[in-house]
Amino acid sequence: MSAIITDPFKKQFMQNVLDEVTNLTARYYVGIGKNDQWNVSETVPTPTDTPKTIRSAQAALQSVKAVADASFVIPRFNWSSGSIYDGFDDDLTAIPTNSYYVLTEDNQVYLCVQQSKNATGAANVSTVKPTGTTNNAFKTADGYTWKFLYALSAAKASAFLSANFVPIQKIDSAGAATNAIETQQASVQDSAVAGRILNVIVTNGGTGYSTAPTVTISGNAGNIGDSAQATATVSGGSVVKVDMLNESAGSGKNFTNATVTFTGGGGSGAVARAVLGPPNGIGADPRDELKATSLMFNAKPNGAEGGDFLVGTGQDFRQVMLIRNILDSAAGNAYTGSTGLALKFLKVDSAFAGNLSVDELITNSLTPPAKAFVNKVVNEDTLGAKVFYHQTDSTGFTPFNVGNTLTDEQGNTGTIVIADSDNLTDSASSFDDVLNTSGEVLYIENRAPVIRDAAQTEDIKVVVTL
Repeated sequence: MSAIITDPFKKQFMQNVLDEVTNLTARYYVGIGKNDQWNVSETVPTPTDTPKTIRSAQAALQSVKAVADASFVIPRFNWSSGSIYDGFDDDLTAIPTNSYYVLTEDNQVYLCVQQSKNATGAANVSTVKPTGTTNNAFKTADGYTWKFLYALSAAKASAFLSANFVPIQKIDSAGAATNAIETQQASVQDSAVAGRILNVIVTNGGTGYSTAPTVTISGNAGNIGDSAQATATVSGGSVVKVDMLNESAGSGKNFTNATVTFTGGGGSGAVARAVLGPPNGIGADPRDELKATSLMFNAKPNGAEGGDFLVGTGQDFRQVMLIRNILDSAAGNAYTGSTGLALKFLKVDSAFAGNLSVDELITNSLTPPAKAFVNKVVNEDTLGAKVFYHQTDSTGFTPFNVGNTLTDEQGNTGTIVIADSDNLTDSASSFDDVLNTSGEVLYIENRAPVIRDAAQTEDIKVVVTL
């Protein structure tokens, strides 16, 4: 038995997730972690989808920041003079390398309705940038036919435009538009015409044609589709291309299926198929024709974020996570803060803490020993210093206890004054930390080390694709 998951199902699933983010019916956080090295050479491993991998990522989690927003995104293809673009095809299973849509430098997105071809049927390069926001398809001087779909607002571009992805959305209605750009897109959506013939693709050029045959496009069994007109071009006795007429007015309407036939011209054997637009028309929902099955989640940690994110000498991270419905560490309730710290801590005497450095391994004197990597040392009060730490599979997860003697990598020793193995806070701290073992880990990305500084903001974009 063979089966597929269709794009409409993928879109609906992603829409459900987007609705959760938008309506706060579930809370999504971007988390960063793992300050200890991958290995001696810092070769970044590919994560595996196993419970062990998830546990390890949770154990190394440092900080979380709430997802500010999310958006459908599509792969980015910039319009470039001298490039070849494919025409939209209703039989594509994936977006081709040279694509059938473009993003211009004006942050406008256009669909290539029909590729430009020369007299022998070879593709021409695109030399005229599509411009304008008309609701109708239009042909440029280089022979390409384009359809404006939507433009990006400054806010959308800032949050979701990246080197590899472009945000995309459907405006629910003209009344739901919040700015001029969305109003413009709503107009495009409302003007979409169902059942247009966008293109005709020649699958067999036939033989013996001395003149161009007549192209007839018939729709459905009862020919209920309004007329669509096209002309053929012959080269070397074969039909090499078919051009749709009346691009500005559209090529027919109400087709749900179509048959292309050739008559006359002195030859035989030419075969072609019609390319139909989405059921509701090009532009009615640009996510359909552009195959939007990816969501981008955006979060921008700014410096220390009030102490919830670590900054300073040696502070870095190697993992990015997307976590749903994380809990607080105080009472196990749903965490709702905008940021949170996920690290455990110990309090040790100040003399010992003064010798510690980031990423250093500390060990107690018990058998078997408890071990951990140091994330940060904070001199807090007369009781000593707070040492934030995390444990991994390599250290084990044996808890620390008050009174334990600790030893660092240089052989210095100190005493644990307060043990905080459950990530609960002492009287000198606030109850705003998150429980690193909680929540649904939806995404894990391994990276080369990213150094954090108090003056920098990370623009973290997590893309999930079905």
